[in-house]
Amino acid sequence: MFWKQMKNEPKEVLNWRFFLSAVVFGLMGAARGLDEGTISGTLKHPAFVNMVGMNEDSGKSESQLANLKSNISSMVQIGCIGGCILGFILNDRIGRLKTFRTLCVIWIVGVIIQITTYTGVGQLYAGRFIAGIGIGMTAVSAPTYLSEISPAGCRGFSVCLYSGSVYLGVMIGQFANYGTTLHMSDSSRKQWVVPTSVQIAYAGLFFIGSFFTLESPRWLFKVGRDEEAMNNLSKIRNLPTTDPYITWESNQILGQVEIESERSSVWGCIKQLFTKYRYRMTICLLIQLIGQWTGANAVTIYAPDFFELVGVSDTMDQMKLTAVLGTVKLISSIIVAVLLIDLIGRKRSLFSGICVQLFSLIYVTVFVAKGGSHAAADGAVAMLYLNGFGWALGFNACQYLINSEIFPLTVRSVATAIIMAFHFANQYANSRALPPMNVSMGDYGALAFFACITFIGLLFTIFMLPEPAGHSLEAVEQLFDLPWYKIAHYKFEEPTLEQKEEKAGGIEHVEHVDSKA
Repeated sequence: MFWKQMKNEPKEVLNWRFFLSAVVFGLMGAARGLDEGTISGTLKHPAFVNMVGMNEDSGKSESQLANLKSNISSMVQIGCIGGCILGFILNDRIGRLKTFRTLCVIWIVGVIIQITTYTGVGQLYAGRFIAGIGIGMTAVSAPTYLSEISPAGCRGFSVCLYSGSVYLGVMIGQFANYGTTLHMSDSSRKQWVVPTSVQIAYAGLFFIGSFFTLESPRWLFKVGRDEEAMNNLSKIRNLPTTDPYITWESNQILGQVEIESERSSVWGCIKQLFTKYRYRMTICLLIQLIGQWTGANAVTIYAPDFFELVGVSDTMDQMKLTAVLGTVKLISSIIVAVLLIDLIGRKRSLFSGICVQLFSLIYVTVFVAKGGSHAAADGAVAMLYLNGFGWALGFNACQYLINSEIFPLTVRSVATAIIMAFHFANQYANSRALPPMNVSMGDYGALAFFACITFIGLLFTIFMLPEPAGHSLEAVEQLFDLPWYKIAHYKFEEPTLEQKEEKAGGIEHVEHVDSKA
């Protein structure tokens, strides 16, 4: 439990203002999940299928239908790549808070364009691309903000709110699809418009919620607004500006800002990422690459097709099981965020999740290749759920968290933007490739490919992944001063609360003496 890792922090830091900020930014992870949850069912709704020309009598070949389906589902990911870049630019120029409000507006505009489509796919593509820009911006804005306002002992919990809430969105979208399938006519366009419209209400709610949060003190220190930064830090921590803990933390941040003040240009930051910070970039890019090609997101986006693959033929049953899958992933993500990620750390969490994913993928691959009894088919359905739990425990928890923890403040936004653009490029490639892969490789061939990539993920976790859990963002810098082959296995102690206060007192004393001189 994350609060058990807070022994080196004052109890006041866990307060209503911190939790409100964490909830507003953290639950914006549902943006991506809402799209994945709604599109997985939308592709099955007869009115939508007829509108975009995916029906059986459209005259298209199996390959053409597969390409059309993958184009529609993956268009958001293309927008997300641009959203990451725009999110980086705005995140550092106008701040985390204004960037958050901007992405809400862009997302809403994109959804409105989608639901006003009546014929063809051109307008639908445009709407999904624009919505993707807003959704992609969340991947830069939210994890960066959450990592910057969170005490070290609960940083994993905060960022995992974002990664976990992806499945809040998935669950909402999938249950909305199930509800309209159950209660609305197959000939009514409302069957797909209503679930898609839920995104507008969600974005609007959190746009309003952002006005009750505060700008990141770390960003304010970075841009020279020190007085406002101290006030925001004091409010978020629920401690006076004169408290030794606030003094210690602000000096940690200011010291890091001063060290890195030489790097101001974007190109300078990018150059640093691929020279000085290249090992960190390698870790973060690999976790995105491997994570996407384990196939877990493909299972979410094409969930009804996967349930059909393991023997569930009725569309209503597919929708129901898909909605349950979203619920399983949400509950798993909550368990990981609240109970596990800060308690057992990033490395053990990812290792355990990959093991669960690998086991479930092997079972489903063998079942699809060889067939089996009704009981074996039920087991395959259960394994799809188990795969969701493994993903929530492992890659989903760590893929956003690691890159928000291991980079210093001045390059954090640009690093996050590049990494998340790479993330969405791979998600696009994966969701775009799966239908054609199933046609060319056979259903079990694609699953076997995912299992092989998952095994590679085990090796990556053992030999490359560091453990930043429980350490301040500034303290994590010390970890990467080590030789690369020691980083994955090194452990060091974070200063106790008493040591922090003693150090803060010493700093205050030195500053006081200097001022007299």
